Amino acid sequence: MMAGMTETPHPLYDRHAETLNRALAAITERGYWSAYPESPSPRVYGETAAADGKAAFEAYLDGDFPLDQPGTDDRVATEASPFGLKLGVRYPHAGADALVAAASAALPGWRDAGPQARVGVCLEILDRLHKHVFELANAVQFTTGQAFVMAFQAGGAHALDRALEALAYGYAEMTRHPGTAGWEKAAGKGEPLRMTKTFHVVPRGVALVVGCNTFPTWNSYPGLFASLVTGNPVVVKPHPRAVLPLAITVRYAREVLAEAGFDPNLILLAPEAPGEKLASTLALHPAVKIVDFTGSTEYGDWLEANARQAAVYTEKAGLNTVVVDSTDDFAGMCRNLGFTLSLYSGQMCTTSQNILIPAGGIATDQGHKSFDEVAAGIAGAVGKLTADPARGVEFTGAIVNDGVLARLAEVTGVGETVLESRAVEHPAFPDAVVRTPTIVKLPADATDTYSQEWFGPISFVIATDSTAHSLEILKATVGEKGALTAAVYATDEAVLDAAEAAAIEVGVHLSANLTGGVFVNQSAAFSDFHGSGANPAANAALTDGAYVANRFRIVQSRRPA
Repeated sequence: MMAGMTETPHPLYDRHAETLNRALAAITERGYWSAYPESPSPRVYGETAAADGKAAFEAYLDGDFPLDQPGTDDRVATEASPFGLKLGVRYPHAGADALVAAASAALPGWRDAGPQARVGVCLEILDRLHKHVFELANAVQFTTGQAFVMAFQAGGAHALDRALEALAYGYAEMTRHPGTAGWEKAAGKGEPLRMTKTFHVVPRGVALVVGCNTFPTWNSYPGLFASLVTGNPVVVKPHPRAVLPLAITVRYAREVLAEAGFDPNLILLAPEAPGEKLASTLALHPAVKIVDFTGSTEYGDWLEANARQAAVYTEKAGLNTVVVDSTDDFAGMCRNLGFTLSLYSGQMCTTSQNILIPAGGIATDQGHKSFDEVAAGIAGAVGKLTADPARGVEFTGAIVNDGVLARLAEVTGVGETVLESRAVEHPAFPDAVVRTPTIVKLPADATDTYSQEWFGPISFVIATDSTAHSLEILKATVGEKGALTAAVYATDEAVLDAAEAAAIEVGVHLSANLTGGVFVNQSAAFSDFHGSGANPAANAALTDGAYVANRFRIVQSRRPA
């Protein structure tokens, strides 16, 4: 089927055309829009939706996951819940060659179906997932350690929004050019030269999505659906500790594909056995032409260097930084930063780590505040949010893995502790591993410490010579190591402009003077870009045209008219 040509409308395209058109408008308007309600309220989803979703989740536990895939040679169970809940879900395992062969065989029919059919089917998959959003949210909660509301929002509604955003960009790029064109050129006194040209959207090949432990759906859906809508079959390799959310995704996607008359092997789950390193095997497979990865800098760098046959999209680690110069709402600033540091125990790739404050203090609406008073104000806000265990765990969730605990232990030997991390007993899950954030004071010359990432509930308040010095540190650290977010607090427009100039120079998204209900570590689909691709923390942005356009090519044919 040809890009942009008049296609026979697919029933699923017709069914979801209104949603697609609204999404296409949203990516150009960049205002607020969401297709999937983020509140798990019964008034929105129905009185039984929450209970039904929880029951569906529980039905998976300690059993064989219902997924029939080619090449199955074993079943694997690798998940351990941060909440202490026994999961024991067993997933069908297959080798890399079997998975890639099945995906490759499914490609031609999907390619030839055309953009309208593909986007219609993908929109139906999102609709099916939305119908199971409580099931998905429970899976995200108990594999990642997120509190339920966050799992519902980030792992459910917001992940679906990001997927829809990717579909809109993919469809827009595929239909940018006409499917056919008549070409005519004068040829002296003779008849003009006439050609009919046809332009085909040709997918690159098999795509691989490598999932992460902390946000298995939010971080995987953009690449998954960007590849699928542009014609590429997708092999989904989940993180061994967060398989279930992506298994549920693959299950319902395969159902929709089969119902629509397509090969369900256009999407395949690839859980790995312990120590198998299946992601690396798949990433280097000659037939794998696209790789999407979220996770550590080390592995992201390895993929970029070694998966040379593929277009590789990575979101890695970075040194998210806050520059504090002054504020006209000291209490609001502290509350906002306190929430940022506490949310999901800082286990977000967008959470601030380095907070740069002049050693001489700052001007505020409460008068001059010393460096120590600013640090104490932020620490006090974190302490207030986490003081009551029953309330605090709804912000912090649970610790996702032992690596975070190891870093918390290591940081006790660094700098001067402003706020000590505490172990908290979860009132609903006594075996949950819960830790409150720690804040450590450092001098500006402690670059060996704060120029490395300390993923988890760890942040540093760093005493600088001045705001200008703070901006130099931001440029140096982010320029070298990257960052996904930056923030500035200042009442002087010149300082705000200088911070924006610094952020542009090192390619990091900047937020200024956040004191209310918007936080630096959260981004809104259809409006905010996540990552920029302009610094070492990520080589792509979620989501823009560049993120989708290289997943296919236009191949033309021409004939005399």
